[in-house]
Amino acid sequence: MHPRPAPRGNDVDNLLRALLPASRSIDTFNSFIGRWVSWLIFAAVVVSSVNAIVRKAFDMSSNAWLELQWVLFSAVFLLCSPWTLIANEHIRIDIVNNLLPKKVRNWIDLIGHAFFLMPLTIIMIATGIPFFLKSWRLDEQSFSAGGLPQWPAKSLVMIGFALLFLQCLSELVKRAAVMRGLISDPHESYRPPVEAEVEHLVEAIEKR
Repeated sequence: MHPRPAPRGNDVDNLLRALLPASRSIDTFNSFIGRWVSWLIFAAVVVSSVNAIVRKAFDMSSNAWLELQWVLFSAVFLLCSPWTLIANEHIRIDIVNNLLPKKVRNWIDLIGHAFFLMPLTIIMIATGIPFFLKSWRLDEQSFSAGGLPQWPAKSLVMIGFALLFLQCLSELVKRAAVMRGLISDPHESYRPPVEAEVEHLVEAIEKR
């Protein structure tokens, strides 16, 4: 007798188990980048403060310092977005989302990542690469006198969305694994900051 073929569900589970180590590697890599790049917020504050002091005290300013603030902010916004996604801190309507059953929330995340976030990242990578290359080949400079080269800032678009694309793949693997019961939900105990703040205010009012 020929052995009965294994259920197709087992194939899906085996595939997800094989992909989970890659997902964890992506999470580790993007978390590392996010933690270090977030320090650029401090750098932007220092640059902004020093530039303001020098301008007021010595009546001196530089377009390069002004543009550096924008580049630092752009780097944080683009390169930390995958880290934000890992932490489940991206913007959404938490009040509505929390009222939905867990199964529905899982499907919303799966469909949202697969059909909205991933296509966006692919489009931005495909358009971001020539956007950067053209600037780099021309050694594009700022239109403002004494400004910075433009190609380093433009490279952040393709790099940031490439990292976000990888994180999107990781989130799809994890969410599918959660739905299949292969891993526990990493966001099971997540509480929206607004909800925690409301509870804190209610406790403070009750104590009075």
